[in-house]
Amino acid sequence: MQAINTKEEFGALVKKLQSQNEYKQPLGFGICRVDMAQSGNGKVLHAVYPLINWNENFGSAAIFIAALEASGENIDFSKSESIHGVNEKFIQFALAAFNPFLDEAVGEAHKNVQLIKLIDAITQKSKEALNYYKIVFIFEDKEPKSVESVYMKLYALSLGKAPLRSLNLSGAFGVLPNVAWSGNVPIELAWLRANEMELKLTNNYPEITSVDKFPRYLQHIIPADNTRILDASKVRMGAHLAAGTTVMPGASYINFNAGTTGPVMVEGRISSSAIVGEGSDVGGGASILGVLSGTDGNPVTIGKNTLLGANSVTGIPLGDGCIVDAGIAVLAGTKFHIPDASFGMIAEVNPTLKKSPDGFYKGRDLAGANGVHFRYDSVKSQLIALRSKREVKLNAELH
Repeated sequence: MQAINTKEEFGALVKKLQSQNEYKQPLGFGICRVDMAQSGNGKVLHAVYPLINWNENFGSAAIFIAALEASGENIDFSKSESIHGVNEKFIQFALAAFNPFLDEAVGEAHKNVQLIKLIDAITQKSKEALNYYKIVFIFEDKEPKSVESVYMKLYALSLGKAPLRSLNLSGAFGVLPNVAWSGNVPIELAWLRANEMELKLTNNYPEITSVDKFPRYLQHIIPADNTRILDASKVRMGAHLAAGTTVMPGASYINFNAGTTGPVMVEGRISSSAIVGEGSDVGGGASILGVLSGTDGNPVTIGKNTLLGANSVTGIPLGDGCIVDAGIAVLAGTKFHIPDASFGMIAEVNPTLKKSPDGFYKGRDLAGANGVHFRYDSVKSQLIALRSKREVKLNAELH
């Protein structure tokens, strides 16, 4: 392909490529570096994306698709995902098409152009590197079929390019292999067993930090400047941490497809698919249940400025400004007594809440309600719900 000389020519080329009959805009695309199984069986263990595109940069997608076709690859747009190797013809075609932007591709500008330039520089020094680069397209959000597509979706969630709970990750655990992680390097367990004696005798046995299908968040994601994670093992890849979130060590944990929407103090557990709102505090040892652990299959959302006391358990959605006292379990079937006076104050901020004849309400009746204080009345030995009288505020210096 002859080099494109102007941005106008580039735009015309993109328009021509996108107008082809079978062409389909990808939902997500990117070039990744893969780690292969040490046994040499061709199995992909892990995929690292220096850049992913999600519902964006469709011009670059068109160029990459054309570059693949020029390098001898055929793309089946009817499939939900498509994965291809990267070769020299692909790189040279992309560089020729991106020619008008090569000098501008610095800093935050033209990231896909920067990526191709870097790949070209790396592969000029080492042709072997081409064996580990793959370009991945996701055309429909269906169950992922490859390690590469699972990782692209995890990146989309962790980077905030796709909202939490918005992507289809069904079957991801079956797609990802269980591996031993030594820092950022995945090691095939069968290979490790087969070579255990030699590795130990030669003092080359790796330091294993975990055995899991998912890597840690910090192995892939650079958090915002005011986000703190005091123990890397506490956040799994695929979680999303909004700027200002603090994750303390100890009992804290944030699973994949879960996280925060603003500054949050996390000293407890945010299970898969649970989301915590801005200004909230998940106290030491508190647990927000996931969809497989007591929520009737319904993902839990915690509103803004809500406090979950130490060792409390929450299995229903909570609105803004709620308080769950330490040690209290707020589950769908848990019964709380609300005195008449307190019900009136709660109803003021929750006008759709229906009054119970006996004054008792199950947790599911209060799901999503704002300004509720869940407590234990030690005199009457019963759980009660009152109107919250204090505002939960995080220490601004810490977030």
